[in-house]
Amino acid sequence: MLKHSSWLVILLAFATLAACNRTPKAFDPASATAAKEQLDVLRDTVDTRWTQMMASDDAKITATSQILNELERTPGADKQQLQQLAAANNRFKKLRYQQLSMQSADIDRYDAAQDSLLGVLRTVVTTNAGASATVQNTFETIGQYDGQVAGYRVQYDRAAKQFNNYLQLHQTELQTLGGKYKQLAPLPLFEIPQ
Repeated sequence: MLKHSSWLVILLAFATLAACNRTPKAFDPASATAAKEQLDVLRDTVDTRWTQMMASDDAKITATSQILNELERTPGADKQQLQQLAAANNRFKKLRYQQLSMQSADIDRYDAAQDSLLGVLRTVVTTNAGASATVQNTFETIGQYDGQVAGYRVQYDRAAKQFNNYLQLHQTELQTLGGKYKQLAPLPLFEIPQ
């Protein structure tokens, strides 16, 4: 004869088997919940691309600061010019275009300001006989960051276009979710619309 605890184990085993054999709820890929989950994944990708791009730009600004600080310590440096360049460089993060409101004119203005500063800095570095090898190497690193800008923007635009297209295709489902999903708008792109 089975003991009381043995019966309990057998009942639990049958209950577990019954639970495992239940048919899972059907997942409707066209539902508002599915649209929300997919849109969240696409938005995460967009945000990751934006973060990578901003980190690269921040690194370029930091490297430029390092060069300016190093040049200020070289004999015969034009300290006033270097301080003006440092002040301009320090303003870049505040002047930078914003993800949700960027327009072509903002991007062009920012790029032109950075290019102008780097052009002046290039002249200072090449004419400064006391510039160290560290300054030269750091300036080459800035060139690498500068060369990555277009690639980062293309990657960002690709992710933002997927987000925008999905948003447009599933606007009806997303409207039913309310809250932030009801007010979502397409993201601006770096690419100029044709």
